[in-house]
Amino acid sequence: MPKEIIHSQSAPTTGFTNQNTPSPLAQAIRAGDFLYVSGQGPLNPETKEVVSEDIREQTVQVLTNLRSVLEAGGATMAQVVNMRVCLRDVADFPAFNETFREFMQGEKTTRTCTGGTPHRKGVNVEVDCVAYLG
Repeated sequence: MPKEIIHSQSAPTTGFTNQNTPSPLAQAIRAGDFLYVSGQGPLNPETKEVVSEDIREQTVQVLTNLRSVLEAGGATMAQVVNMRVCLRDVADFPAFNETFREFMQGEKTTRTCTGGTPHRKGVNVEVDCVAYLG
């Protein structure tokens, strides 16, 4: 089965440094019964600017963008089987985790959370995921 490129108008395409240059990345790719969603940052889908410096507000935007891409691929948060999180500052983990828990509303997933430096200035959190569609 060939891969299918998934795109949502309700989420930005990340992976760019120049906003005027098309990204080489897909927001998501469906391969068989799996949907692989690229890392989503805390960007406003219309302006492609970081929504806030606050980790809680960034987390909500990241997860909202992620949900939009999942929906475009025919999935929901309930079908997410794995997430990877990158925090610029690991000291943000407690606030991130609390906001994550609230957003997920009881849904369970596997998750890895690491510290690192996301690709864009002002981005304090980035999340990607894999959903099972079968």
